[in-house]
Amino acid sequence: MLSPILAPPLTKPHLSVAKLTRFFYIACRSEELEPKPMARVIAGVPLVLFRSRGRASALIDRCPHRNVPLSLGRVLPSGQLECGYHGWQFDCEGVCRTIPGLANQAEARERRAEACAVREQGGFVWVCPEPGVTPEAPPFQLPQLGGDYTRIVRVVEAEGTLHATLENALDVPHTAFLHRGLFRGGAKNQIRAVVRRSPDRVETEYMGEPRPSGIAGRVLSPQSGTIQHWDRFFLPSVAQVEYRLGEQTHFLVTAVCTPVTDFHTRLYGVAHFKTPFPRHVVRAILEPIALRIFGQDAIMLKAQSENVKRFGGERFQSSELDFMGPQIWRLLKQAESGSVGDHVVEREVTFWA
Repeated sequence: MLSPILAPPLTKPHLSVAKLTRFFYIACRSEELEPKPMARVIAGVPLVLFRSRGRASALIDRCPHRNVPLSLGRVLPSGQLECGYHGWQFDCEGVCRTIPGLANQAEARERRAEACAVREQGGFVWVCPEPGVTPEAPPFQLPQLGGDYTRIVRVVEAEGTLHATLENALDVPHTAFLHRGLFRGGAKNQIRAVVRRSPDRVETEYMGEPRPSGIAGRVLSPQSGTIQHWDRFFLPSVAQVEYRLGEQTHFLVTAVCTPVTDFHTRLYGVAHFKTPFPRHVVRAILEPIALRIFGQDAIMLKAQSENVKRFGGERFQSSELDFMGPQIWRLLKQAESGSVGDHVVEREVTFWA
């Protein structure tokens, strides 16, 4: 009797999810953190953020007494976070300072909530979601461009993994199709890309690239010409795109990605730009276009995530035009394992776009 032929699985049970919990991520903008406790999730870790006499602090969002979320409590004038269930009070280091009704309050000090490293920098509150550890590196230093530059900050959400969201932000080939008419999608031109990877970053420099077609390209440069273009990734979660045309036109967009859960990423975008045109006019035109472009990306990332879940895993086939995605994944996995990558790896690709 012949044995039945079993069809091979459609995918491997694999997900491109890296757990980098020993790094700083943006939890919120500084102005968002008010006296009321704020619940946040970073890398799947529930956190409560609060200000203790002006100082930004973060604890695991779980009272050690009876597991109630500390984010349901309140911040006292003393700066301590009071649990809303039994009133246990914790300082910014997680030490329990008061247990109401307890005769010997010295015993309270023996109870602790788990505290996480916090740094307030660049107008944001950064948190390392793994409690009790020294983060692998300080928070990413956001660019500070003054003078003729306009700065825009926006926060958007994507239903995609950290890796997929980062790759999407730095992926040139998809723009001619998904964003046709808004950004690229016109005539094909020969471009040279040089990809450089070091232990904590990847950069692709594009040479010979004409001004991108589409509405956004015309805002970038009303006149035709060759632009300077760099795409960059910095560990653990920063995507940066830079366009420059001469001395008068410069766009620098930095997206700091915070992994909320495996398939949910929050992007804190900080854009700097200068052009020969009035900044309020450029902003009024560019900002809606940028949000529309991201909206198209968000739809595709959601569809990608849902399809990965539908098939029970991923199956990737890459080409040499996937400049950033495989390199980003390599660095994420190296950082997850604690290993150190190559110091300089460079390759060059000529393509049409």
